[in-house]
Amino acid sequence: MKRKTTRRSYRLRHWSEYNAALVKRGRLTLWVSKEALTGWHDDACSGRRGAPRTYSDNAILCMAMLSVVYRLTLRATQGLLTSVLRLLSVALPVPDYTTLCRRRQTLDVRWPRRRPNGPLHVVVDATGIKVYGEGEWKVRSRGWSKRRTWRKLHLGVDEATGEIVAAAATTNDFSDSQLLPDLLDQIDEPVAQVSGDGAYDTHECYVAIDERAARAAIPPRRNACIWQRGHPDNPPYSRDENLRCIRRYGRKRWKCECGYHRRSLAETAMFRVKTIFGDHVRARLFEAQGAELLIRCVALNRMTHLGMPDSYAV
Repeated sequence: MKRKTTRRSYRLRHWSEYNAALVKRGRLTLWVSKEALTGWHDDACSGRRGAPRTYSDNAILCMAMLSVVYRLTLRATQGLLTSVLRLLSVALPVPDYTTLCRRRQTLDVRWPRRRPNGPLHVVVDATGIKVYGEGEWKVRSRGWSKRRTWRKLHLGVDEATGEIVAAAATTNDFSDSQLLPDLLDQIDEPVAQVSGDGAYDTHECYVAIDERAARAAIPPRRNACIWQRGHPDNPPYSRDENLRCIRRYGRKRWKCECGYHRRSLAETAMFRVKTIFGDHVRARLFEAQGAELLIRCVALNRMTHLGMPDSYAV
């Protein structure tokens, strides 16, 4: 006899504030800010031959942000920005769509951050973003018949605020564990704990976490063995301590004690990225695809700063 499972329902404590934050996401003035308009032109001298750049990186980033948030093509983005500047009565030239296509490949994308109150608990995960290929329903029901290409988005999320604190875009040839040291290098603040799934159960990941003097909440594999035995002079590996705790108290209790279940917030961030901005990229060159994915992270952090839901179980 199957046991009936009841789905828990939740309510928001501050519905009016969160509803106002959702409305603000659609405002054009949020993405075309005064800071971007102030530094619209590039007045710096590069020292290289040829004509100097007309538009600054802030102008290109502002235009690329509109394309990502409203899911527009490059030509449509140029038309939207032209109308927005005209409505704002701002006498600024608009970059051509070809300029946006070329310049976004070399953008130095940095996402906005809030200053944390203490050491971070970073949760990491990776997901696939489709470039082109068949739909998921067709593949599940009939199998694949055409080539499918993906890009991987690796994220490090602050467990307390839901902010993206580190991100990287790669091809599907890279595993999740290979990018963890790079993600930790992007974080300047102290890190108290790093939580990830079993894909990060590698020696390189534990070394990178130990270098940050952080706790590793990574479940060892089912057939895991102790790495270091009989060396009292050397400090024990954090993985060995996790494995001993699992053998003594069980995997379920270990997950509860170390807060491993908070790792699901990384999956929540992935879900937000795909739901808000789509599950595929529009660019065709890898450099532009990577910049597009990182710009999505910038936009998602801005939405997070406007307000996040504070819910409780009914």
